Amino acid sequence: MEQFVERLLELNPVLIYVVIAGIAFIENLLPPFPSDIAIVAAGSLVGLGTIEFVPLLGVTTAASSAGFLAMYCIGLWFGRRILEQGKIRFIPLESLHRVEAWFRKYGYWVIAGNRFLAGTRAVVSFFAGVSELSPTLSAILCFFSALVWNALLILAGKALGENWSHLADLLATYSTAVTALVILALAVVLIRFLFRKKRGSASASGPS
Repeated sequence: MEQFVERLLELNPVLIYVVIAGIAFIENLLPPFPSDIAIVAAGSLVGLGTIEFVPLLGVTTAASSAGFLAMYCIGLWFGRRILEQGKIRFIPLESLHRVEAWFRKYGYWVIAGNRFLAGTRAVVSFFAGVSELSPTLSAILCFFSALVWNALLILAGKALGENWSHLADLLATYSTAVTALVILALAVVLIRFLFRKKRGSASASGPS
């Protein structure tokens, strides 16, 4: 990432905004992608006076929101077909339907905290689309979530200056921890579902 920052310093400020915005957008479609670290690095450039805080916050928030909505549309238009055809083979279809039902109930709260859930953002936006949550409300919530999170990253990068890489290491650890916790939670749900299904099958096949 240090080389990345050095390359950014060589660019025209307008191109810096374009590059960071592109990274913020792509992260929602091709996770995992180090958008948070890139935004922190860009924040250090704000501290150096190379670029400005408000434009950087604006382009990163807009790009993050656009990426979220792009994955939302993929989930809305193609998600059900993907799930029904069993493309996610390691998770039973019944479990996926349970996730969808849960998302319809609590999805807006998850979207509100979406940017703070590093490593799971693409999954959140995908299931928001599959669950057919309101696109308008989803867009508003993901925008403000991105606005707050990106502002914190940029301000942290600006404050740390040349020491921004220390925060980058913490973000990498944070992202790994969040992803591991989500995977663990899904594994627990899956195991409970399989156990109940097996116990139900045993009861049905037992003596009447």
